[in-house]
Amino acid sequence: MQAWVGLGHGMQLISDGSVVYAEALWDHVTMDDQELGFKAGDVIEVMDATNKEWWWGRILDSEGWFPASFVRLRVNQDEPMEDYPLKVEGGKDDDSSSGTRRFGMGQTSKDQMRTNVINEIISTERDYIKHLKDICEGYIKQCRKRADMFTEEQLKTIFGNIEDIYRCQKKFVKALEKKFNKDHPHLSEVGSCFLEYQTEFQIYSEYCNNHPNACMELSRLTKVNKYVYFFEACRLLQKMIDISLDGFLLTPVQKICKYPLQLAELLKYTNPQHRDFKDVEAALNAMKNVARLINERKRRLENIDKIAQWQSSIEDWEGEDVLVRSSELIYSGELTKISHPQAKSQQRMFFLFDHQLVCCKKDLLRRDILYYKSRINMDDMEILDVEDGKDKDFNTSVKNAFKLHCQDTEEVHLFCAKKPEQKQRWLKAFESERRQVQLDQETGFSITEVQKKQAMLNASKQQHTGKPKGKWCQLQIHNQELRFTQYATT
Repeated sequence: MQAWVGLGHGMQLISDGSVVYAEALWDHVTMDDQELGFKAGDVIEVMDATNKEWWWGRILDSEGWFPASFVRLRVNQDEPMEDYPLKVEGGKDDDSSSGTRRFGMGQTSKDQMRTNVINEIISTERDYIKHLKDICEGYIKQCRKRADMFTEEQLKTIFGNIEDIYRCQKKFVKALEKKFNKDHPHLSEVGSCFLEYQTEFQIYSEYCNNHPNACMELSRLTKVNKYVYFFEACRLLQKMIDISLDGFLLTPVQKICKYPLQLAELLKYTNPQHRDFKDVEAALNAMKNVARLINERKRRLENIDKIAQWQSSIEDWEGEDVLVRSSELIYSGELTKISHPQAKSQQRMFFLFDHQLVCCKKDLLRRDILYYKSRINMDDMEILDVEDGKDKDFNTSVKNAFKLHCQDTEEVHLFCAKKPEQKQRWLKAFESERRQVQLDQETGFSITEVQKKQAMLNASKQQHTGKPKGKWCQLQIHNQELRFTQYATT
């Protein structure tokens, strides 16, 4: 017996006895014991693909039928299970036998494997474009016709900026197709396309950050039958596969994470002498950075709730909210602040955020309570290291000191740490703060007014849930993450 199985848009004949592996694109949840359930990303051994729509497969000890449209075949079937798809070592094969498995009509070269990866990249991009089109035309277009059911704000929450992603991907797939060598696919030079679009791919950050909100809103709507029927009617009208809307909306999140895997696989089968090698190598690093940036932005957005909670715990807060200008705690600790006149010294807690340094005072009796005292705009400041000894400006002896100096107003702030290593940590923290501000400007990172207001609203609600007044959240730095420790009052 022979089985026909799909590889991208083409069909490949695989002889009986071959082990064929597929990767799940979607979750397949089933209560039928004849069907095989799996999660997106699972690798399935395809045992029977004679039926076009339903295949028989195995995962570990479980076997069953599953919809063929829910999976894609692994590009190069010779990859060991435990290594797929991450087995990459700088584009060079560890095993000299890699690339020697027989493909198609007797081709055994590494070029054939590169052809498979190129075809896979082009094929999945075309499929993805259709998928985005279906969402935009099948769902968003229909939803906009029903102003009685959806507000524009709701649609923005559910679909995020997926229309922007659709426009970007249409341009990207055209660029890929221009670089595609139909006669000799292995000679295609696609690396430059990824390099060209690496900045535009940053729009996925907004989509990924919004995705949890989309899931919550959909969950709320689908508790009402008319929305369930409406979404199903949209899917049927657009002739989309049997997946719920939240499943379709997960695809852009999965897609941006797939690019580094595809490029890693492409690099593996690209000879260092290939004209595309350097661009693929650079593209892999670029797309890893895009994925890293998206993860970093996600972390930053998760932190704004914690910053809002921290601010709500501070007594006598004055002025604008921290979140108006800041979204990251860089460093915090206790310092002695020396002020004019008479070089008056005060012990204070300082919290260095991007753009501002917030000063608080501990309660004399209840040390778990902080009072707001002041803040310093870091955008106007330069950091000055101060030697131990007599300081001329303040006419006092100092140790482990540094100054913040405003060049416009000549305003000077003098601080002393308890130990030399604490001073050094603060000096490094000020450097980190400037780097963070510069990076945010370069990458266009910002928090929307809606996100800021929601964070403060959430914090305000928590303050009114009957928790004891007098608790404060201490912000701590650990591996560049915000960690909050609640201190109970006695």
